[in-house]
Amino acid sequence: MLRSMYSGVSGMRGFQTKLDVIGNNIANVNTVGFKAGRVMFKDILSQNVAGVTAPEEGAKGGVNAKQVGLGVAIAAIDTLHTAGSAMTTNVPTDVRIDGDGFFAVKTSPEQEVPYLTRAGNFYLDASRQLVTADGAFVLAEGGEPIVLDEGVTSFSIAQDGSIISINADGTAEPTDFKIGVVKVVNPSGLEKVGSNMYRVTPNANLEDIEVGSANNAETGTGAIIAGQLEMSNVDLTSEFTEMIIAQRGFQANSRIITTSDEVLQEVVNLKR
Repeated sequence: MLRSMYSGVSGMRGFQTKLDVIGNNIANVNTVGFKAGRVMFKDILSQNVAGVTAPEEGAKGGVNAKQVGLGVAIAAIDTLHTAGSAMTTNVPTDVRIDGDGFFAVKTSPEQEVPYLTRAGNFYLDASRQLVTADGAFVLAEGGEPIVLDEGVTSFSIAQDGSIISINADGTAEPTDFKIGVVKVVNPSGLEKVGSNMYRVTPNANLEDIEVGSANNAETGTGAIIAGQLEMSNVDLTSEFTEMIIAQRGFQANSRIITTSDEVLQEVVNLKR
């Protein structure tokens, strides 16, 4: 069979994956804390038709290798951890991180390693626990869940994550809780697990993650801004442009397969 046919098949598969990633990005254009993905390609190992010939000074020149490529493969599907735009909600439990870092959450008290998220749409449940929209516990500095006292009628969140309570008598005082923030060495190494959460992998952080404080200059965690949410970092203009490129690339590779089929048909028809 012709090598061009298999190269065209690999190209169609690659651009199909690219379209899948673009479709997911566009679907999550309004998802809080979502980070867009992108597909990077690489060429497959080339087949040598003829090798390299070294030059001989004063006698003959060198000859370059003759190689035929065998198609394309997916090199990486990256997650772009650039900052999304801020949406002001004025809801006290809505927070965003102005800089690097992730919120730490646990779906159950028995969970050892917390999940990470950039979505700060938190709520106070009936047990006065600070939780995510799916009921996961939001962790404080040190890794414990945040539970407010019954005497707290309202509260505010400072830039370092400190929760300042307002008691029934109108007095304000800081609580023992600070919303924890985790700094990851390689955010692109995190694994998406759904519900706006990431799982820590060995390529994201070699050491065990530590739930620290926000607005820390030493660790590089950003400040916490209350009353705002970080929106998706998907750029629709870029996504639709990439969609056109992927569509045309898919069509071009399908044309390679059609042309290869016509060549094979001519070979079959040589003996009539």
